[in-house]
Amino acid sequence: MILRISISSVLSFVLGAALFSTAKPVVTSCVSEGPTVAAQDDRAADREAIRAHIDKIFKAYLDRDCTTIRTTHAANWIGFTSDATSIVRGLDNYMDNSASYCRSNTANPDGLSSYRITEMDYAFYGDVALVPYVADVTFGRDREVQVKLRSLDVYAKTNGEWNQVGSNIGPHPDTIQAQLQQAQQFRRLRPGELQAALKVRESVWRAYFSNDRAVLEKVIPEETIAIDAGREEWANRDSILAGAAEFARSGGKLVRLEFPKTEIQLYGNVAIFYTAYLCELEIAGKKTIQSGRATEIFVRRGGGFVNAGWHLDSGK
Repeated sequence: MILRISISSVLSFVLGAALFSTAKPVVTSCVSEGPTVAAQDDRAADREAIRAHIDKIFKAYLDRDCTTIRTTHAANWIGFTSDATSIVRGLDNYMDNSASYCRSNTANPDGLSSYRITEMDYAFYGDVALVPYVADVTFGRDREVQVKLRSLDVYAKTNGEWNQVGSNIGPHPDTIQAQLQQAQQFRRLRPGELQAALKVRESVWRAYFSNDRAVLEKVIPEETIAIDAGREEWANRDSILAGAAEFARSGGKLVRLEFPKTEIQLYGNVAIFYTAYLCELEIAGKKTIQSGRATEIFVRRGGGFVNAGWHLDSGK
């Protein structure tokens, strides 16, 4: 799984998108020679004020200071939070997206715990400033997660004071690459994840033998491929559902289900189960025992696991 570090409650404080103003910029265009900052030496006080303002925002998130978070953003703030799928408009919506714990007055254990700005620049267009920066940040107090961010903040000067009116923030390409690499690495399921995965695995077996259509349709996706012991044809979702219905029509029932041994490998969102199984079935008063080995593929989807495929053998 690509580590989707939920940085939504904190990342969004420097969000947004920004493009505007037809005012003539102080900085010359890209055809000029030398660093553009050099042409803005007369804005040193403005740069210092904006940098102090950005530090103030970071520290407000560090301290869970909801009042300061509000006052350091304009009432007509507009932009994108890290999780926003549409434009975030206005201070209230900004707060709901970036600091929802302020409204509910709850703790935020996954919030910002440290930051370090490693690169920053400024471009002034009259009383509007574009401020791109890169920062190394840490989230979480008990279990820390370190990421690199890149942001473009938009500042406007009104009544002699600079305030953030919009921004756009997101993971730095270095962080995206690290997450992709991490998603390919093996790790063991945590206790809660393990119990959830084992529960889903057993629910698939029991739902099949009880013809529980609602459960089967939920945990068996369209792309499922299954190879069953003793059957030449490979099964798909339709044939699996049909098989469950046929077993129910025959009057069959599951008497006993056991998984004597299970080993699991987790790679990102994919869990591979290696299982020894035993199931005792009763049809027309006659009991039979089926046992063997199974390799089952589960994929994390929609907050749970779905069974995307399996291969059963008789174990002989």
